[in-house]
Amino acid sequence: MRLRKRYRLGVPLVVASVLLTGCSSDSERDDPQTIEPATAAVSPTVSAVPAGLVELAGTSISAMTLDSDTGIVAALTSDAGLLLIDSRSPGATPRPVDVDSGVTVAAGRPGEVLVPGAGHVDRVDVRSGAVTTVPVDGDALSAQVLPDGRLAVGTASGAVQLIGPDAGSTETIDGLSSADALATVDGALAALDKRQTSLTELDLDGGKLGLALRAGEGATNLATDHYGRILVTDTTGGELLVFTADSLVLRQRYPVGTSPYAVTYDNRADIAWVTLTATNEVVGYNLASGSPVEVARWATVRQPNSVVVDSTTGELLVGSATGDGLQRIGGRT
Repeated sequence: MRLRKRYRLGVPLVVASVLLTGCSSDSERDDPQTIEPATAAVSPTVSAVPAGLVELAGTSISAMTLDSDTGIVAALTSDAGLLLIDSRSPGATPRPVDVDSGVTVAAGRPGEVLVPGAGHVDRVDVRSGAVTTVPVDGDALSAQVLPDGRLAVGTASGAVQLIGPDAGSTETIDGLSSADALATVDGALAALDKRQTSLTELDLDGGKLGLALRAGEGATNLATDHYGRILVTDTTGGELLVFTADSLVLRQRYPVGTSPYAVTYDNRADIAWVTLTATNEVVGYNLASGSPVEVARWATVRQPNSVVVDSTTGELLVGSATGDGLQRIGGRT
């Protein structure tokens, strides 16, 4: 009952979204209208002292994820490949892992992270650093592990490949322009297409695309929470969008500033964190009322293109894409 109340104020947005965008028809998918994918704003020189502590100065971090079981952060860097960082032991020496040209990093099974790349997905054991490479047909942009153990992989061509356990049989769902990010919530799978700035359900039983909704003017990143919501940053439109899946519904949209980019969710504190690359900030929002309410705002390192939060400790970690390293903010006692 409490969850329904949280969403009640967002209901009119559902009607507006369907009227403006509707479902994607077969003819629209044959010849979709596309845009150049939105990107983070180029951040200005830092004018305020970044909050908290900054480590790994000189390291450029392009993407991060966190394994909630171990508290280990996997940071994809431009100079050191993949770094495994113990978020619960400040000052601990990061462990480098040799991965093959990864483009992003995502959480996999407990104790595992996924690194999609050209023609493969690397599955990395965060405890041992061992890497298992899964071949993929095409350039992998995103990856998620499904509840049944299959590996879902989104590609630059817009195909989503469903690979059986132990790299067994593969099924492919086509129709997107690009499958840039994947989200699994309550057994459902959804794909973010930056070129169509849309979020699309995938019908896993039917092996086809499901309902699709417009995701702002230029969507870039997504995160999920323990309520089964999908949070999407509309970088071009300056908004945070909140969807639910199965069936896909836009519940909330809210202006959060210029060039919102990275997003993560603290499941214990119920705070959504969004980075603003145009101003070198990270802002926390409580979504409980149906309209996001700002609860915190921190100065960050320059070009905060990635962010994760450890829901166990409450510590927020922000990665700089221009060499300022890793920033640690706060944490519960």
